[in-house]
Amino acid sequence: MDADFELINIDEAYSDLGGAPMLPPEARRNALGFKSAPRVQGNFVAVAEKRTLAWLANRMPAWMNSDHLTAIGAAGQLLVGCSYLLARWNRWGLLLAIFFLAVNWFGDSLDGTLARHRDQQRPRYGFYVDHVLDSLGSLFLCAGLAISGYMHPLVAMSMLVAFLMLSVETYLATYTLGKFQMSHWLFGPTEIRIILAIGNLALFLRGPWAHLGDHVYRLFDIGGVCAVVGMGLMFTIAAIRHTVTLYRQEPL
Repeated sequence: MDADFELINIDEAYSDLGGAPMLPPEARRNALGFKSAPRVQGNFVAVAEKRTLAWLANRMPAWMNSDHLTAIGAAGQLLVGCSYLLARWNRWGLLLAIFFLAVNWFGDSLDGTLARHRDQQRPRYGFYVDHVLDSLGSLFLCAGLAISGYMHPLVAMSMLVAFLMLSVETYLATYTLGKFQMSHWLFGPTEIRIILAIGNLALFLRGPWAHLGDHVYRLFDIGGVCAVVGMGLMFTIAAIRHTVTLYRQEPL
């Protein structure tokens, strides 16, 4: 029997973590027949980012592994939210948020690259943990924005809902179509971090207000509403396209 499909005696290989059987090393590469979905990445900085990550992965110290980087990325996004909270009382928190956005990019983007570079892929574990932490990180970030005073809480929570809806659609499409869409309309996580960092710098240098016609709005409220509309359109178009694709593959 193929090693990837070999049944494991739970009594002999029982894990203390969640009551799951411990897979032997040879079965972990493709556990229970699981196959990683191809990653579709067409964002603006994809080529330069891929080269940068490969360069960094080649220079990571031997003691650092992908789990360390995942933890660094998650901590970075948590501290972005904390920085926005600090910015409510001290605008230097905006610059601190830029730094932690870079920390988040470093850990969140490099962990998978390092695993592939060292041939230590864990496709199920990596996919699950990365995206659970992304969901928690988006909650921390949007909560920080909501409390910061630079964005209306309703706009911040609308951004969170739109992001989670788009994420759910992406994960369902990954499972049903076998394709992991990492970017939409040339925008991916890295571009979002860059735009957010530019917005932070603008807030720091010129203040939170922006003129739109005869009215004055918070700059981040304008940006947040644009983000909600954009993600809503991405969700709608992707959901329609994928529904049509699946129906054509499985007609009545």
